[in-house]
Amino acid sequence: MLDFGKNQLFFFAVLGLLALQRLLELRYSRANEAWMRRRGGREHAARQYRMMVLLHLSWFVAMLVEVVFWQRPFSRALFVVGVVGLLAGQLLRYLAIFTLGRRWSVRVYTLPGRPPVLRGVYRYVRHPNYLGVIFEIASVPLLHGAWLTAGIYTVLNLILIVRRVRAEENALERDNNYARAFEPVGRFLPLSRANG
Repeated sequence: MLDFGKNQLFFFAVLGLLALQRLLELRYSRANEAWMRRRGGREHAARQYRMMVLLHLSWFVAMLVEVVFWQRPFSRALFVVGVVGLLAGQLLRYLAIFTLGRRWSVRVYTLPGRPPVLRGVYRYVRHPNYLGVIFEIASVPLLHGAWLTAGIYTVLNLILIVRRVRAEENALERDNNYARAFEPVGRFLPLSRANG
């Protein structure tokens, strides 16, 4: 087994890469938002976006505090769960990003009159990006035993995502006839009509 110091460095490296990834995604999102606005796109639920930013920033801080100051020990079992969850989250999020292309954004944007995206991962799950975020929020802290952060932020994230999904689906219904198009597709589980 690796010693605490080496595992902690690995954990910091993962957090650094995730922070860099989020910054690059914000840049991509802003370019997509400008593209959508030029085509009549509209933003919805702006306040919820600010809440999500606050949640994600404080999640990074909470992980660092729990690992460094509370000196959480490395656990091989939690590490494995963390890696699996992180990989699942990354896969789902990037399937969503690539499938939506220019219509992907960290904010809730609609292009009025355009049909919803029903290809790729969206044939199976309505919200793969949010499902990926759920996996990441719950699993990344476990890479170095930060189980308290994993638990607290999983609950906070789920509360926020439920609200955001409701707002996003309402906006998509108004602008894109969303409910009918996605009727046979589950929110978070593949091909389940009544979940989420």
